[in-house]
Amino acid sequence: MPADPLRRHLADLSACTLCPRMHKPVVVGRPVHSRVLLVGQAPGDKEPVLGRPFAWTAGKTLFKWFNSALGWSEDETRDRVYFAAVCRCFPGKRAEGGDRVPDDAEIANCSRWLEAEMELLRPTLVIAVGKLAMHQFLEPALLTERIGQLFPTQWRSHRFDMLPLPHPSGASTWHRVEPGKSLLAHALRRLAEHEAIRALGAAKM
Repeated sequence: MPADPLRRHLADLSACTLCPRMHKPVVVGRPVHSRVLLVGQAPGDKEPVLGRPFAWTAGKTLFKWFNSALGWSEDETRDRVYFAAVCRCFPGKRAEGGDRVPDDAEIANCSRWLEAEMELLRPTLVIAVGKLAMHQFLEPALLTERIGQLFPTQWRSHRFDMLPLPHPSGASTWHRVEPGKSLLAHALRRLAEHEAIRALGAAKM
């Protein structure tokens, strides 16, 4: 077994079989000891094949956002930010098309892994990407009431700042038209200004 507790955690997570409807393999990020934790929703069908979170179209957009705000490449972002998610396995497709939304039991099962990561990393900044991720920490609300703001948050016994970002899905136009475009730009400025991000490397000014 790996000696590093975070690597041991990722090995245990990779072996998880709690949710029979979820498709394997489990998708995990790099074992990054970071005080910045990004929480996505759930992998798509490409991520299990490519072996990393945000590996396809949404990821390309997400990493463009980080590059524009911080000057970090995709590789630099993955080396500086710990990538988590509400659920770590691909939920499968719906009969009517699109990815299935994880059910409450699957979200509850997977929350134990997020809780363990909070204990291991003690993040001071959590970036919640997409509504499902936001709803783990905040009451449901319109994106216009969430994007562009920084929320002091308590989740279970953990305190941190939470920065919501819209989901960078190619199917969504929210972040490409107003007011979403301006709110996203404001959120990325808040990201660049946060002390946890500054501690990871000089942000673009």
